[in-house]
Amino acid sequence: MSEIRYDKLHNKYVIIAPERLHRPNLVKQEPAESEKENCPFCEGHEDFTPPEIFALRDNNRANAPGWRTRVVPNLYKAVQIEEENISQRDGFFEYVKGFGAHEIIIDTPCHECRFSALSPKEIFDWLQTIHARITDLTKDKRIISLNIFKNSGKNAGASQEHPHTQIIALPVMSKNALEFLQRNQAYYSVHGRGIVEDILHNERVAKIRIINEVGMFTAYCPYASFFSFEVIIAPGKVLSSLNKCSQEELADLAQLIKNVFVMLDIQLDSYDYNISFHIAPVNENFENEKYMDDIDKNFSFYLRIMPRIYTLAGFEISAEMAINGIEPENCAKLLRGK
Repeated sequence: MSEIRYDKLHNKYVIIAPERLHRPNLVKQEPAESEKENCPFCEGHEDFTPPEIFALRDNNRANAPGWRTRVVPNLYKAVQIEEENISQRDGFFEYVKGFGAHEIIIDTPCHECRFSALSPKEIFDWLQTIHARITDLTKDKRIISLNIFKNSGKNAGASQEHPHTQIIALPVMSKNALEFLQRNQAYYSVHGRGIVEDILHNERVAKIRIINEVGMFTAYCPYASFFSFEVIIAPGKVLSSLNKCSQEELADLAQLIKNVFVMLDIQLDSYDYNISFHIAPVNENFENEKYMDDIDKNFSFYLRIMPRIYTLAGFEISAEMAINGIEPENCAKLLRGK
């Protein structure tokens, strides 16, 4: 029997409809042919990319082999730091020139490694690189929001096979992010806690959707999952951004991410996925200034892992409401192996 569930975190409805699981147009991903020979992100191909912005490496030679992670400007950037951040009128309408930053984090030198195949230390290096880029980009007070995401596989929007992550830094906030700030502040004013904090508390009490815990971090399948086998990882204390984590906490998070992807691989085998980091605004502007005083008291960052085993169709796009064919409680049980 289907259910219409409300996602309190993202302010959306989701239809949980197990009978849809058997429809014929499910996406089964076949392994892609390797493009390693001409891959711009592979070690030894450093001259295929713009000069690096940041790297974790075993030597001091920039733009040369010997790196563990590497950050470069996106060659096909959506925004660029050289533009002016000035609002312009266009008749009744308004625009800002394409100011911002668009960076590529090359997650690992390994071209064909899935996340489950990376060691906790390699995932820690990836998190440490994101941590460093958040800290550095925050110094530019013109930048208000950081959009950090990973596309893996063509069904998840990836144009390169080599594991990589993107950061798009903008002088504005998305309306979804701003709307969450509003709801989170209103919730905090009543309860003295943030939404993510209370959702995680509820999951820890209920236990049925939790799949793994390491240190203060918990991984669970959300109550109103937009995607089948969707997983959220959240901290057990209020941390507004990944760069608020200690080195020990980053190591725990790396181990948990490793555990989650091993579990997903066991159940799904070959699949595409997205990861998104939801962090607080990094600087203040006219849109978010009334929320920033309490941001370190009520905003908890989280990771969202979204396997793309179905193709989104007309209903999802037009209604902005998903139809999920597998109950999250069942997904959690399968991932736990119990």
